[in-house]
Amino acid sequence: MQKNLVIVESPAKAKTIEKFLGADYKVLSSYGHIRDLKKKEFSIDTTNFAPQYEIPSEKTKLVNELKAEAKNAGTVWLASDEDREGEAISWHLYEVLGLKPEQTKRIVFHEITKPAILQAIEHPRDIDLNLVNAQQARRVLDRIVGFKLSPVLWKKVKPALSAGRVQSVAVRLIVEREREIQQFKSEESYRVVALFTPANSKDGTEIKAELNQRFKNKEEATRFLESCKSAAFTIRDIATRPQKRMPAAPFTTSTLQQEAAHKLGFTVAQTMMIAQRLYESGRITYMRTDSVNLSSLCINASTAVIKELMGERYVKSRQFHTKTKGAQEAHEAIRPTYMDQTEIEGTPQERRLYDLIWKRTVASQMADAEIEKTTATIQISGQDAAFVATGEVIKFDGFLKVYRESFDEDSENETAEGNLLPPMETGQQLERKEIQALQRFTQHPPRYN
Repeated sequence: MQKNLVIVESPAKAKTIEKFLGADYKVLSSYGHIRDLKKKEFSIDTTNFAPQYEIPSEKTKLVNELKAEAKNAGTVWLASDEDREGEAISWHLYEVLGLKPEQTKRIVFHEITKPAILQAIEHPRDIDLNLVNAQQARRVLDRIVGFKLSPVLWKKVKPALSAGRVQSVAVRLIVEREREIQQFKSEESYRVVALFTPANSKDGTEIKAELNQRFKNKEEATRFLESCKSAAFTIRDIATRPQKRMPAAPFTTSTLQQEAAHKLGFTVAQTMMIAQRLYESGRITYMRTDSVNLSSLCINASTAVIKELMGERYVKSRQFHTKTKGAQEAHEAIRPTYMDQTEIEGTPQERRLYDLIWKRTVASQMADAEIEKTTATIQISGQDAAFVATGEVIKFDGFLKVYRESFDEDSENETAEGNLLPPMETGQQLERKEIQALQRFTQHPPRYN
């Protein structure tokens, strides 16, 4: 008689876990859900919304194998993922395999490492029926919406498409945005930019500046440019202020998808597929989470790595908290399981995604970047308007040594980051090198990425 049977969701995970548990444990996979709503029928009793499940024909052989193994096992450990879907898989296994409460234990872990698996075995729990009911409610809603909506898609778009509680809402958001774009009326304006050099400058250093107002039409812009031909330009005011920049929180599912799209050019499906492989091979923690929490183990390990690689000054431990209502704080953010593994073996895509996760996690435990921001106001003789030049100097790079968060490009709001200004003083005369008025049109709201 096999003492222990462990059932997980995926075969890749089964192999990794079996290595940690030893000879007394047999680890098998359910390959995801073992039963679902009937495919061809509505399968929901609308008087009480009770779902009607069936075991798909392709899962019959697997279910029979699992039943036979469970019958011969002293204890069955249900080790599907720790989200709603995973909880429902455990519940379906419990029901379909005819398990008894005294022989069944539910375990969850956030990472596939030996300590995490052994700790889960030491702290089993019961199946959480609230999570199971939440998953069933979502599945029932999917079917209620999708059963009526999908045939419309088959007629109007193409066969075999499905719609449900998520797709229909997403389509609505996209349609509403498209209507905003269609109704948008673009407005013209002129942005004035200038290049100056300090009077009597020997090294030819340039100061880039922008006028602090915009003109509505070409005539106004031309009049202003003409007036600049004979004007004198003087530095009226210089303001220098120190700033601190904090690192971003560690990754959640959605922020990982966004950054992987920006930095690596991955699609959402690609990112999740690669993250799943990294999780199942024990490289990162569970990749479906809305929490930015890090365990004290991870924070301590990050601190040690930062000290070793960059020195004491770069360390600043901090714990981020999730603002989202209903976020599952018991979970952790997406992070490497071993912080001292700066690189891993794997496919190029796996290595690049792992590198992104490692850098984001380490940066979150690093010191703030210290920046000195300088704003110079340049007076134009005979005018109320003034040019403004901004620049910043990084006094201490802090977390920027490892990681910079990416943003959607916006050419209108060019950052001053890295724009170095030459030494200047109030009252200093500047010579005009060139002044241009650039025609701009207001942009419609962007389509969603």
